[in-house]
Amino acid sequence: MASTHTAVDGPLLYSSALPSRLIPGAFPATGSRKKLSSVASDEALSRWILTKPVPAGGLRSLLAEYLLPGSGSRAQCPGFGLRIAVDIFLISLVTCLVDLGGRVVWQNELPSPPHLVFAKSGLRALLLYGTTFALLGFAKGLYHRETVGSPRQERLVLARVMFWSTVWVGAAWATSSLPRLGASSLALGAPVNFLLLLAWRNSRRRRPARSASDARNVLIIGAGSLGRELASSLASGSVRKYIVRGFLDEKEAAGGEILGRVAELGGIARREFVDEIILTLPAHSEVAQRAIWEARRNRINIKLVPDLFGFDSAAIALEKFGDIPVLTLCEEPVPAFSLLLKRAVDVAVSTIGLVVASPLLAGIALAVKMDSPGPALYRAPRLGLKGRRFLCYKFRTMVANADELKNQMRRFNERSGAMFKISNDPRVTCVGKILRRYSLDELPQLWNILRGEMSLVGPRPHPLDDFERYTLEDLQRLEVTPGLTGLWQVTARRDPSFARSMSLDRQYIGGWSLGMDFWILCKTVGVVLKGEGT
Repeated sequence: MASTHTAVDGPLLYSSALPSRLIPGAFPATGSRKKLSSVASDEALSRWILTKPVPAGGLRSLLAEYLLPGSGSRAQCPGFGLRIAVDIFLISLVTCLVDLGGRVVWQNELPSPPHLVFAKSGLRALLLYGTTFALLGFAKGLYHRETVGSPRQERLVLARVMFWSTVWVGAAWATSSLPRLGASSLALGAPVNFLLLLAWRNSRRRRPARSASDARNVLIIGAGSLGRELASSLASGSVRKYIVRGFLDEKEAAGGEILGRVAELGGIARREFVDEIILTLPAHSEVAQRAIWEARRNRINIKLVPDLFGFDSAAIALEKFGDIPVLTLCEEPVPAFSLLLKRAVDVAVSTIGLVVASPLLAGIALAVKMDSPGPALYRAPRLGLKGRRFLCYKFRTMVANADELKNQMRRFNERSGAMFKISNDPRVTCVGKILRRYSLDELPQLWNILRGEMSLVGPRPHPLDDFERYTLEDLQRLEVTPGLTGLWQVTARRDPSFARSMSLDRQYIGGWSLGMDFWILCKTVGVVLKGEGT
């Protein structure tokens, strides 16, 4: 902890109406110190400071926001422009030397100076490599404050950016007329570049501040365990040198590291030349709000340690919705890649199925029309993923007014819960019995699968009147896309228990994998060929 006796004793040069921190150019020119002292009363000056817009960051921030493929420059670490320039230079230099060394060692070729890779055309190619690395690094947060402040995260991001920039540039070199670099040169140069860039970053991390102007004087509000842990982290920080001048705390007695109370912030900040305050208290507390007001009035930078409610800080992510920052405290992992493969299989199979089975579909439609009056297709609303409604397509297997007769026949229902099934249902047509036996009536649902409303495997979509009989727990089956076939269809199709059906649906969702889908599809083929449908 820094000493608190560095400020000059004696009367202050400026009136107490001024903020404790004066920033060059913050006030308009007044012509004399006397006028500056009497520029406004405390209340008027505070109102001017608190309502004055915060500057957007200048031309550099504007250019970075519009031209660079990532966050604006304000989110980047100090000196990120120098980091980008050094990265481009080192990558170009190392790649050149590795390629030159490879020619000498493997091809016994010692090029004359005009043919070195530093020739005009070769230099352009190497700069392309370095620039690609820098742009990709900017987009992936390699120069972000949070990344640079975490050595482990910086190593991981550096490795990823190095790998993908090498792959992309290698592909560009292979398919263009640029001076060729051998694949071995790129393959050997990438790890050398990684190690050299990592060593350079580690050296910067260990390097102290160049001068006093590099350091930031910090005052921490709250001397609890979180505040002291923060002070320790700042003392060993790698991005910028921070000097913790002390703490302000409402409970601890003043003395030593405890400089006083929040009400004394203005005077303490002036005496210690404080640049920033960091709040380690809940932002909604009265003490925190008073500290924020005092810091804003005194033109002191404000940072806040958010309340994470006991969550692991490694999982915290910040995103913006418009101009509103939102912290993600916890995010459950979702098998996004496996689900993407599942969707790809759905699209491929449904597309091929619709094309190959088109003659069969046309024949079935003609048979349905000839068997009984009414449309060939039956379209009914169903509930899909997250309770979204969609029109489910089937070949009509019942008389045209079957839905109107359903309520009259509910007393004959042979299933329990939110399911309706009758053996030898009188509404089923002659062709309908054949279609149901071999599940051919479900073939039009390949169109629903292609549209993304259904999947090949999943819980069957229920009619709306059955959904109205769901309990709260039954809604869990709507957490996934409904399917053409499912676990219940291949294991307990004739079981009349709705609870059993729901239990199997929850079992499928909880234990889902691509392997399980494949197993269900194979079982479905056997069930269909045996003609076990009803």
